[in-house]
Amino acid sequence: MNKRAAATPSIDFVTFVESTLIDPITRKPFVLTDAEKTFASHGYRLTPDGKLKYPTQTFGAPMKSGKTGFAAMNVLYTVRVLGGSLAEGICVANDFEQAQGRVFKAVRDIVEASPMLAADADIISDKITFRSTGSTIIAIASDAASAAGANPNVIAFDEPWGIVSERGRRLWDELPPSPARKISYRLSVSYAGFEDESALLEDLYKRGKAQPKIGPDLYAGNGMLLFWTHKHTAPWQTAEWVEQMRASERPNAFLRRVMNQWVSNDENFIDMSLWDGCVDQQSTSLISDQNLSVWAGLDGSYKHDSTAIVACSLEPPRTVRMVWHRVYTPTAKRQIDFEVIESALLELKQRFRLKEVRYDPYQLAAVAQRLLKAGVPMVEYPQSPANITEASTCLYDLITGKNLRVYPDKAFRLAISRAVAKEIPPRGWKITKEKSSHKIDCVVALGMAALGAVEGGIVKPPIHVSQAVLNEARMPSRYSMQRRGLLTPLEGRGGQQMKSFW
Repeated sequence: MNKRAAATPSIDFVTFVESTLIDPITRKPFVLTDAEKTFASHGYRLTPDGKLKYPTQTFGAPMKSGKTGFAAMNVLYTVRVLGGSLAEGICVANDFEQAQGRVFKAVRDIVEASPMLAADADIISDKITFRSTGSTIIAIASDAASAAGANPNVIAFDEPWGIVSERGRRLWDELPPSPARKISYRLSVSYAGFEDESALLEDLYKRGKAQPKIGPDLYAGNGMLLFWTHKHTAPWQTAEWVEQMRASERPNAFLRRVMNQWVSNDENFIDMSLWDGCVDQQSTSLISDQNLSVWAGLDGSYKHDSTAIVACSLEPPRTVRMVWHRVYTPTAKRQIDFEVIESALLELKQRFRLKEVRYDPYQLAAVAQRLLKAGVPMVEYPQSPANITEASTCLYDLITGKNLRVYPDKAFRLAISRAVAKEIPPRGWKITKEKSSHKIDCVVALGMAALGAVEGGIVKPPIHVSQAVLNEARMPSRYSMQRRGLLTPLEGRGGQQMKSFW
């Protein structure tokens, strides 16, 4: 294989993929979709001087369309068939991926599963070298410095909606198609991003859509090729699957990921009609029931925000009930007195069978230590992306599934109406507020309390705490307890547990 042969390949893309590449999952040859075949037929067209007609290519489709695998196939075809000797392929991770992004992992898996390629390949953690041609495929992180001076035949970006930092944008700028190569192009595969946030992908989308339409969902011109569809072209994307995703995803997440539509990063946390459906007009806040097990959430701030305590119980067979709450708001002249908060939690312990109080230790470590010494079961729940997503998802599922019962409270309803859902890339989200003046701490506390009630009602793992831990005067987080071997790990914590519960 030489550079001259690259302009007139002996094998076309479809034949190479379906006769040479093996699907590492099924262990059978790949079968391309009609959309992939059409895109490739235009993507590999050449100008009279032998260069690619469209050096900027974007393939946009809903999730689970096989986009990452399709990008891997293009990288392999370019490097092994078109690029000639010493060809180079680069697989780029976005801001939210590790150094070895998903495209490179897909390339590696396909090479290892395909006998004709595996016999010629040397594979290390972030590089594949084909001995017969000296060609390479490498993975790089979202770091512009590592890309300087590259001379690639193909640069593959997976899910560039996640390139939102200046560092990521500089990386794109450092990796243009190489003018020194006959065959050199940038390929992006993605579903839609967030308006005014996913600037790189949004620019590619708008510039591509401005070109002449040359086929169904296909646009080309001025060196750009764009395929952007809302259809589900893969055989496994059935109508049943779409409806399952519609029922399980929040509206904006469904539109963006499953329907490939651009959305705002913020949306209302919940439709208020759903919240109103959870309000029991005959119910009231409970004063005391020492036989009732409750789980509490504490969301606290000293100065700039309110502090909320919410307590929930679990009612058979599968309903979480809000039994009590309090909100404390600071003023411009006076911050919150946390002795009042401590007194409220001590009283809560006396009035109910208090199982745990989840709290973020960021500002409440000293408060928690004093309460632990007084026998209040304080449980650290740091506001990490995973924890925030878990609590937010739990509350969302309870409300939409009509598995939450609350008493009427105008201030709480106002807080719910002001709460918005904001995505935490790559795959998380949180309850937050649109304006800093809005107070939604009771909603956050309800999410933590509800999750505690759900988890407390599903499993009761054995806990064996040493005297050394007790002497620390604080309850370690579930994660830290698992690391110390003090708490039996919970199988499938979060989503899988919810499924088993409901």
